[in-house]
Amino acid sequence: MHFDIKAPLFPDMVRLHGKWYPNKLALVDEVRSLTWSELDRRSTQVANGLLAMGIGKGSSVAILMGNSVEYAEIMYGILKAGAVIVPLNLAVSEEGLAMMLNDAAAKLVFYTPDQHARMKPHWKDMPEGLKSLVLGEGAPAGEDYALWRDAQSDAPQRIEIGDDDPCNIIYSSGTTGLPKGIKHLNRRRIQSMYELAMAHRYHFASVSICPIGLYSNIAWASLFCALIAGGTCIIRNRFEPERWIEDVHEYGVTHTFMVPIQFQRILDAPNFSPASVASLEAVISGGAPLFEGLKKRVASEFGCAVIELYGLTEGFMTTLQPEEAEGRLSSVGKPVRGNDYILVDDEDRPLGWGETGEICVRSVHWMSEYHNRPDANKEAEYVDPDGVQWLRTGDIGRTDEDGFLYITDRKKDMIISGGQNIYPVDIEAVLAEHPDVSEVAVIGVPDEKWGETPLALVVLRARSEAKSEDILEWTNERVGKRQRIRGVEVRSDLPRNPNGKVLKRELRKQFA
Repeated sequence: MHFDIKAPLFPDMVRLHGKWYPNKLALVDEVRSLTWSELDRRSTQVANGLLAMGIGKGSSVAILMGNSVEYAEIMYGILKAGAVIVPLNLAVSEEGLAMMLNDAAAKLVFYTPDQHARMKPHWKDMPEGLKSLVLGEGAPAGEDYALWRDAQSDAPQRIEIGDDDPCNIIYSSGTTGLPKGIKHLNRRRIQSMYELAMAHRYHFASVSICPIGLYSNIAWASLFCALIAGGTCIIRNRFEPERWIEDVHEYGVTHTFMVPIQFQRILDAPNFSPASVASLEAVISGGAPLFEGLKKRVASEFGCAVIELYGLTEGFMTTLQPEEAEGRLSSVGKPVRGNDYILVDDEDRPLGWGETGEICVRSVHWMSEYHNRPDANKEAEYVDPDGVQWLRTGDIGRTDEDGFLYITDRKKDMIISGGQNIYPVDIEAVLAEHPDVSEVAVIGVPDEKWGETPLALVVLRARSEAKSEDILEWTNERVGKRQRIRGVEVRSDLPRNPNGKVLKRELRKQFA
C-alpha cells in the first residue's frame, strides 16, 4: 500500500487547526479576535474571492495596511488561493511603492483608507489592471473589503500548491532605484518557520505578541510560529511599551520576537516590573545586535530564556541559546538545523576559525531568487574552491574555537534603525539629485532611541551657499519615513581610498 501524502504547507495548517481546535483563540488585535475556525473560514472566503477574480496560482497580491486580524486572514487567504503575498512597508515613499507593485506585477492590493488615499494620485503609475479592496470606514463604493469577503463562499476549493511554488516576495528597502524583491518558496518558507519555532521553544499553549508591522520578516516569525504550534498571536498596530506590558500580563504572553530597542524601552517603562512579565518563557531578539549589557539586563529582569538570532530575510539563521551564552554573550551563536556558513577574505579565499571575513551562507530555507534581479543574484553568489554555492551576506564576522559566530562589521554599510534595515545608497541617490550637492556619504551614527540613525555628509558644489538645514528638509521630503536623515554636515572633502571609494569606516569613527 502506498500513501501519497504531502507534508502540510501553511494553508493546510490553518485548515487543520480550524478542524480540530475550532474554538481555540488564534488571533487578537485592538478591535476583535478570531478563533481558529473563524480564521479558517474567513481566509477561505478571501481565497474564493481571489479565485473568482481570476487571481490564483502565481499571481502577486499586495497588502498595504497596518496590523490587524484582517491582515493575517488576507495573508492566509492569498496562500490558500496559491497566490503570492507581497507585503509592503508603510514607511516607503509613494514612488517606491509604485515601483514595487510594478516589479511584482501585482493583480490586487489590499489597502486601509489612509493608504488608499495616499496612493490614489499615483494610480497612473500602477500596474495595468490593478484592482484594489479597502478595509475600514470610508472604503470606496465597490471596493469595501468586508462586504467583498462576506459575499464569498466559505466552501474550500482544493488548490494544488506545489512545494516549489512561490509563497511571497518581500522587498528589502528603498524609495529610489529598484529595491530587491526576495522570493520565497512554500516548502522552504514553512521549513524555516518550523526551525524558528523549535529554536524559540513554541508549544501548543504558546501565546505570542507581535508589535512589529506585518510587512516585516520579524513579524512573520511571530505570526507563523504561532500558526505552526497552534497557539495564539496578539497583533498590535504599533509598539507602545506600557501597553505591551499590560498585554503580556492580561493574555499570559509566553513568547515574543522583537528588536533590541523595543526591549530597552520596555525595561525603561514606568509600569515595568519582573512580576508584570512573569508569564514569559522565551524571547528572541533580532534585527540588530543585542549588546551584552542589554542582554544581561533582559535575562535578569524578564526571568526567561533570552535567545539572540542573526538571520537574513533571504534565508539563513543562527541562534545563541541561553544554555550556551555563558562566556560568549556577544556571539550570535551557531546555525540552526539545515544551515551552514563559512568566512572568506577579500580575495574570496575560505578562512579558518578565529579569522575575520565576509560571512557566506547555505540554507535549506534559501530564497529562490531576487525577483527580476539577475544582477543581484549574480552579485550575491559565491562558489567555493570545491564548486559549492554559497550566498554572500555582506556582513563581516569571526568564529571562536568552538564555532560560535560573532558579527564584527557590516560590509555593505547597512544602517539598522529601530530594527529596520536602511541602505545608505538609497538616501545618497536622492541627495545626489540636489542641485547644490557635489559629493555625499550617508552613514549610521549612534542614537539612544533607535540604536543608530542616518547622517549625511556632503560636499557642496563650487560657489554654492546652500544651508545644511535646507538640504535636510529637501531630502526628508523625498525619502521614506524610515529613511529620513537626522542631519546634514557640510565637509570640504570626503576620505577616499586610492580607487576613489569613500571610506565610510573612517567617517563612522568620528561619531563612535
